[in-house]
Amino acid sequence: MIERSIEKKLRQMTTKFPVVTLTGTRQCGKSTLLKQRFNDFKYISLEDLDRRQFAIEDPRGFLMNFGTPLIIDEAQYAPDLFSYIQTQVDERNETGMYILSGSHNFLLMERISQSLAGRTAVMKMAPLSVGELRQASLLPEILNEWLMTGGYPRIYDKGIAPVDFFPNYVQTYLERDVRLLRNISDMSQFARFLKLCAGRVGQLLNVSSLATECGISVPTANAWLSILETSYTIFLQKPYYKNFNKRLVKSPKLYFCDTGLVASLLGLEETKQMETHYLRGELFENMVVAEFVKRAYAQGREPNLYFWRDSNNDEVDLLSEQGMDLECYEIKSAATMHSDHFASLKTFAKIAQLDTNRLHVVYGGEQNIKTSNGDYISWQNL
Repeated sequence: MIERSIEKKLRQMTTKFPVVTLTGTRQCGKSTLLKQRFNDFKYISLEDLDRRQFAIEDPRGFLMNFGTPLIIDEAQYAPDLFSYIQTQVDERNETGMYILSGSHNFLLMERISQSLAGRTAVMKMAPLSVGELRQASLLPEILNEWLMTGGYPRIYDKGIAPVDFFPNYVQTYLERDVRLLRNISDMSQFARFLKLCAGRVGQLLNVSSLATECGISVPTANAWLSILETSYTIFLQKPYYKNFNKRLVKSPKLYFCDTGLVASLLGLEETKQMETHYLRGELFENMVVAEFVKRAYAQGREPNLYFWRDSNNDEVDLLSEQGMDLECYEIKSAATMHSDHFASLKTFAKIAQLDTNRLHVVYGGEQNIKTSNGDYISWQNL
């Protein structure tokens, strides 16, 4: 099994809270991690119809029968179970009693907010990161191949070609998750909406334009974007708001949790197609930003990530805020270094009064290099 960075923090939370909830994108490896690495917990999945029926019809008996510590996967299928878990937690006042997990994140979090607020630590999990794959000697050596493949574990575990994996993944997502979250009458229109989002990856989100092109209303477009966010398919990166006496853009940027999914939605089937694709730079940017999101999730934090763009189109692709520190990253898919890569970084550093040791360029090359302007970081070393 590939070592997952989140395991250490997840285990730590079981010593602090009575309940730990693990959520995240579908098929990112949640169940595998829990089954393989938490052997001290009994594992029960409510995908099993008999056990699901038991949990629904007799939740008290279900919990008494399996005891603790207990992992309940797909816990959202038995909504009444959460109230009985609350009672158990309050009566016993112990840590590490339950780990709850599920693919339908909206339903899972809805149950938790109703019954287990303040009693559970919520951890989020993403597909495999550059670091996790590199440690397992599975990271593709060629950048375009990594952008095409993405980080879903089943691709690496079973040797499935991305062109075979992602269409089936999308179909499963549309049929199971989306139908449960919202009653959408025309699933083909939602599928078109998903592809239109892929065509806007790494760009400022214009909901009105997106709605018009898809033939839906703006409120519907906003509701569908919310579905994609709730299921961890996309995330929105907010602009950095500080009063630097400049007009700043206010729209967020649109990114996906996995570039392999984006490439599939864009119709890319072979690595060589990536080389000349007009969105290759945006896909590379998406990959880098998503890596920072994965790192935050693995540490049990919400990612404090932003971008900065002013009315003169000076832009910094990524700002990472940790406490009082602000690290600035320009993202360039090119494999060669050029001093111009630091131009926008230096403009922002002057305005924000930052030292050059806070300036970095993540690029498509293979070496980490320190320069007088800042650092170059290889995508392979993220």
